[in-house]
Amino acid sequence: MSLKNESKTSESRTKSFYKEYTSGMTREQIEKDLSSDTQRLKALYKDALGDVTNPDTGEEIGFLEKSTRLISALTKRLNPTRRLVFSISIVTFIVSLFFSGIIVFKIASFAAIVTILMLELLEKLDVKQEIDLAKDIQISLLPSPALSVDQLSIQSFANTANEVGGDYVDVIQTEKGVYYIIADVSGKGLSAALYMVRFQALAHLLIRRLNPTPKQLFLELNDFVKSYRTDKTFITACAAFFPKGEDYFTYVRAGHNPPVLYAADQDATKLLQTPGFALGMTRTDRLRSFLKESKIPFGKGDTILFYTDGLSEARNSKGEEFGTERTRSLMDIYGSLEASTIVYKIQSSLENFIGDMATMDDITFSCIKKTAKPAKPVEDAKIVE
Repeated sequence: MSLKNESKTSESRTKSFYKEYTSGMTREQIEKDLSSDTQRLKALYKDALGDVTNPDTGEEIGFLEKSTRLISALTKRLNPTRRLVFSISIVTFIVSLFFSGIIVFKIASFAAIVTILMLELLEKLDVKQEIDLAKDIQISLLPSPALSVDQLSIQSFANTANEVGGDYVDVIQTEKGVYYIIADVSGKGLSAALYMVRFQALAHLLIRRLNPTPKQLFLELNDFVKSYRTDKTFITACAAFFPKGEDYFTYVRAGHNPPVLYAADQDATKLLQTPGFALGMTRTDRLRSFLKESKIPFGKGDTILFYTDGLSEARNSKGEEFGTERTRSLMDIYGSLEASTIVYKIQSSLENFIGDMATMDDITFSCIKKTAKPAKPVEDAKIVE
């Protein structure tokens, strides 16, 4: 009869527990988590204290007042029952410090605090699972990172600063051509992501029903963004329509970062600086007069780069921004290459620039390249009122 070596089994379980417990504990991840937690604690501290100046004396409030405000802000995040148990446990623990014979009260108060902590962690895990599901849904709504439609090669890159993000990029193919939209919802996190999903659903609906020009699309979307008077959300965006079989595209910019166009015949780049307010910033009738739609030549070998401010405003350890000029210079160098190569070069350059710094904003960019010969000559770019 053979006997199992229980000591090996025990050792294996110990190693398995150690491996699971220490998973992800890399230097880079720890530094990122510490940076994120530090920023969060600073924000909590600032929000809890508020104005630290005494209105009567004009002097800064004392340590006791600061501590009271901070404890109050922390405990208000607990539900009423846990707040009551926490308060009783703290008082009991403090009182037991002065009486050496009631060790049981110290143990009970400590156990109560640990229990509250465990319950809060369990709730956080439940919320994280919901957010992870929301992230999976959001990712599923994004277009494929590599597309080839109507003589266009489209490559995209997206990275969220939080679990979910407010950047939006979409490619919508119709019988008449291809719509490309990139947008950035003000704010970050879950609220911005939910707003982005609503924005995307309406954009698809309008395009399917109306086949609008980019300007008409944004005017309709502006009505949606401005429909809630108490809502201060705004959206910067670019939209382009590439007609099937044509050698140009129509384009509009609503307060968004100017795209970089690489013209193959000139081997040169330019920023498409067209005027227009961000969506939700003003009334639709006023936006109509400021929003300008452009007709841009786009022949074989031409490339255009769309991006959100997360790319241009990414910072390195010295506090320097990646910047629009650096982005344009990359297009000067690599604009003639394939769209996939351009996206890879920009991504690599950005990673080398920021190093170990955590990204503070969502980063999204797309490169669109014309891969077929133009059907006929096109006039110089002009503004379409």
